Amino acid sequence: MAAAARPLVTVQHLDSDMATDGTSLPLPHVMKASIRPDIVNFVHSNISKNSRQPYAVSRKAGHQTSAESWGTGRAVSRIPRVPGGGTHRAGQGAFGNMCRGGRMFAPTRIWRRWHRKINVNQKRYAVVSAIAASARLNLLKLAPGGHLGRFVIWTKSAFEKLDSIYGSFEKTSEKKKGYVLPRSKMVNADLARIINSDEVQSVVKPIKKEVKRAPMKKNPLKNLNTMLRLNPYAKTAKRMALLAEEQRKKSKKEKLDKKRQPISKEEAAKIKTASKAWYKTMISDSDYAEFDVFTKWLGVSQ
Repeated sequence: MAAAARPLVTVQHLDSDMATDGTSLPLPHVMKASIRPDIVNFVHSNISKNSRQPYAVSRKAGHQTSAESWGTGRAVSRIPRVPGGGTHRAGQGAFGNMCRGGRMFAPTRIWRRWHRKINVNQKRYAVVSAIAASARLNLLKLAPGGHLGRFVIWTKSAFEKLDSIYGSFEKTSEKKKGYVLPRSKMVNADLARIINSDEVQSVVKPIKKEVKRAPMKKNPLKNLNTMLRLNPYAKTAKRMALLAEEQRKKSKKEKLDKKRQPISKEEAAKIKTASKAWYKTMISDSDYAEFDVFTKWLGVSQ
């Protein structure tokens, strides 16, 4: 192929591999379409599902026996077991998907969604990608297993019809209504080379080497310096509270020490004399001292 805007392809005879008739054809636009293995794999897997036939197991499979569980107390599992005797089948587990001769888990049904609808434009995109990679018109044969790159030999007439079938990036197809070849999002797919190019690096902003970190917020109830910034009087208030606490502890200790000190005999005699005088005064001043019952209860005599 000659390197040009529209490369040319030489046509070879069947008589010899090297012989040519001097004619050449321009490379069809479809050969320059973007190659999308993801779309090819998706469309291929969905198209291959459309040739499946429905299948299912019998609804009676695994349940054609009158098995019942033996219950507990017999040192065996509670799976239903085949009744009877005289044969190996008697006593074997039944019905469960883990049992030999039992039904399968989630028995298959014929009303499954076997076939898949595929978008027409998506199918065409997949075929175009496969043609650009290896060039055959049937996707299942063009990309077997959903993989691209099968080698294909083209005839001259088939090669000439590619532009009329698939059109170009600007011109619509003659065979497919309103179809235009999918244009690539990027002309150059080497993204790293584009980013590191002088044209891009000259206009982008430089790398930010200074990292601005958000200041850590501190709790003023736990951090004194933060509290002083918010309330300068907090230090004085805290000092006054500490002094008041110390004074309270000191006065309390003095009271306790005074109560715990042993008293002298003279002071004890004075206290006893004072208590007796108070008791006599209470008896003489009471209105109930004239009654016998009350005097007897008090243990005094008139």
